[in-house]
Amino acid sequence: MAMVEATPALPPGSNLPPLVQTVLFIARRRQVHAHWRRKYGDVFTARVAAGRTIVTISRPEHIRQVFAGTPKVFHAGEGNGLLAPVMGRHSLLTTDEDEHLRARKLLMPAFNGAALRGYRDMMTELAVENVERWPKNTPFAVHPRMNAVTLEIILRVVFGMADGPRLAELRPRLRRISDIGPFTVLGWSYPKLRRFGVWRRNWENLHAVDRLLYAEITDRRTAGDLSERGDVLSRLLTAAGDELTDLELRDHMVTLLLAGHETTATALAWSFHELARRPALQRTAQEGDDAYLEAVAKEAMRRRPVIQNVARKLTEPTELAGYLLPAGTVVAPSISLVHRDASAHPDPRDFRPERFLGRSPETGTWIPFGGGVRRCIGAGFSLQEAVVVLREALSRYDIHPEHEREEPAKVRNITLIPASGGRIVVTPR
Repeated sequence: MAMVEATPALPPGSNLPPLVQTVLFIARRRQVHAHWRRKYGDVFTARVAAGRTIVTISRPEHIRQVFAGTPKVFHAGEGNGLLAPVMGRHSLLTTDEDEHLRARKLLMPAFNGAALRGYRDMMTELAVENVERWPKNTPFAVHPRMNAVTLEIILRVVFGMADGPRLAELRPRLRRISDIGPFTVLGWSYPKLRRFGVWRRNWENLHAVDRLLYAEITDRRTAGDLSERGDVLSRLLTAAGDELTDLELRDHMVTLLLAGHETTATALAWSFHELARRPALQRTAQEGDDAYLEAVAKEAMRRRPVIQNVARKLTEPTELAGYLLPAGTVVAPSISLVHRDASAHPDPRDFRPERFLGRSPETGTWIPFGGGVRRCIGAGFSLQEAVVVLREALSRYDIHPEHEREEPAKVRNITLIPASGGRIVVTPR
């Protein structure tokens, strides 16, 4: 990499103590990013707890450089280190280089085009069950209902588990892992906190989830019909059962279960939130094809990012945006900042699904699934799921907001969800 003209220093940033910067990012991440960009420019530095130095970037050309960079230098797994205590050290999100490539090759067949087509009927069946139970003509929060349907879909796809005591216990325990406030997340990084209060209860819940998952893995290894099953666990055991330890399988399953439902559920909640406040656009969606419904979901992900940023930890000094960043720096393309950039998305505060019709966004400008070789393998699954749920809901109901004012976002775990759950009223069509 060319480094001759780079400035051997970090970009400007806040002088607040690292603990204060950590609290600001945890509690007000979107607002503090916007403030720091106005104050320090398109590239700025934050120093947070655990000695991490984070350089946030928001210009598409810089984001493209990061996503195109060699995975040996730009370590996404190390950048996602916060997730390791929950997802595991063998997770697709927390591994790098050869170990990541091996895991990705094993998991990709479960998310290719043919596999996705095979999941659609099941997605439709579960979406119909969910939306037909929505209360009519009375306000309700749609986000919890989206969490329920996306969790059920991913449970069936990942584990293919039959109804029974194990699945009945697993559902609420998985919800408890995700349904935590931003400060509870600190327990993921600070083991000493796990001895106290809410952090201890969350850690005990995670161990209970592990117990249930290991029991399912043990039973599945001895199943006589693995080759006839289409779920991800059975596919993995058929393809590489002897090569994968129970711990590796557990980490892959937890990652797919948690990352595979929470983000899609939130994107769907924001989609209904936006459509409820735009009757004309909602009618277009009700009459539109799958391409238009996918554009609705994509625009919701753009205007209301579920995740604040992606991260890469540098393994060697690297030139970026005119700075020579030292090894160990975490480079963080900001999803929220680039999605609100008027040069990339004209009139960025408007909700316009048409932005995504007939063309793909320029690389580095729309990044809810990350980018480069580390782009989320479940992107196609998530978008298909969103289209199915939108189709089933919009074919049955007109959607109205409980209040005309927009709901702000609030932080839940590492995601940004509607502050009141995305409250809507539906009337049968």
